[in-house]
Amino acid sequence: MGRRDTGLAAQALDARLVVAAAASMIVLDGMDGQVLANAIPAMTREWNLPRAAFATASAAAPFGMIFGGVLGGMLGDRIGRRTALLGSVVTFGLLTLVAAFVTTIPMLTLVRFLAGIGLGGAMPNAAALVAEFAPPRHRPLVITATIVCIPLGGFLGGVIAGQIIPAYGWRALFVIGGLAPAVLALSLAKILPESPGYLAAPKSRGSIAALFAPELRRDTTSLIVAFMSCLLAIWIGFLWIPAMLTDPAVGFAQPDASYALSLFNFGGVAGALAGAMIIQQVGSRLALLTITAMAIAAALLMARLPPDTEAMFRTMTLLAVTGALMNAVQATMYALAAHVFPTSIRGTGVGTTVAVGRVGNVLASYVGSWALVAGGPPLFFATWAAALSIVFVALALIRNHIPPTGQAS
Repeated sequence: MGRRDTGLAAQALDARLVVAAAASMIVLDGMDGQVLANAIPAMTREWNLPRAAFATASAAAPFGMIFGGVLGGMLGDRIGRRTALLGSVVTFGLLTLVAAFVTTIPMLTLVRFLAGIGLGGAMPNAAALVAEFAPPRHRPLVITATIVCIPLGGFLGGVIAGQIIPAYGWRALFVIGGLAPAVLALSLAKILPESPGYLAAPKSRGSIAALFAPELRRDTTSLIVAFMSCLLAIWIGFLWIPAMLTDPAVGFAQPDASYALSLFNFGGVAGALAGAMIIQQVGSRLALLTITAMAIAAALLMARLPPDTEAMFRTMTLLAVTGALMNAVQATMYALAAHVFPTSIRGTGVGTTVAVGRVGNVLASYVGSWALVAGGPPLFFATWAAALSIVFVALALIRNHIPPTGQAS
């Protein structure tokens, strides 16, 4: 085997290692991001508090993600994607472990905010790292396959919660969610390579101002709005599906509610991968606008057919299908953001657009709680449709969409 062939084989091996490692860490990011949603029903009983008392604690991690996304993205452009990613994963793992020992709402809120900084910093660096190892024609699928591990992690978290909480209590769920990512990140520290694109590019200070240069201003703004509205819709589901279904007026048992959240996430895995493959064939403009329109229709259907214990299969199926469509839009937007921003500011660009979009995460805690109190499940699902309608408009305004494979350079 010649030197060139050996080098190509090594590069391919590195690419597979990076994708597998990044995906594994993002699985745990997704699990830890939703750990509180699965724990809230048990915590309300143990602490004798209404679910509305947990609204601020639920918003704390998404609020921390705002800072973590910007900070993590800028660090990735300055010190490397690899270092910033591993540091972010260790951070959210250890702080999730600390949450197992809290005894009050203020303590829980503080710890979840700090964990959110790590959660927010992991995703832009994972997206930038795999983007710079992947061939351009396969980049949308590779990035989406990594980011889609967020709902996959949520799915696994729901399954684990359904088994762990009834047997060992909610604190055991935080222990598992804390130890797993910290151990994984430390075990990858010596073998995970740095992005060749980052190493070859002139070092950047990751200026946020560069994101609003004339040639990027419209796309940056549109991406922020799209992320914000899509994250609002999805995190209303992530944070409040278990609490909605276990409400006495609806009547689902805790394990069934956790499995419902798992199906919402699992549907997102299949939907996002299918969406990425469609993008490679027809480009991101047609694909994302079509999938968003379908998600709006599915949300409106759920508003007309709210959850019912007598129609368990219908409820679970609709949650899985709607989750597939919503997460297909969300996960593939990371690939779109990585396409919009050049290498020198890719970490900052992806991190900042997603981070500011995390305002939608924060609002989801309050909007979801308000919708359930004001109108129950029908209003809850109507908020999905309203938020996704804004996503549709924002995506339509983006100029630099991913072209079909045949047009990609």
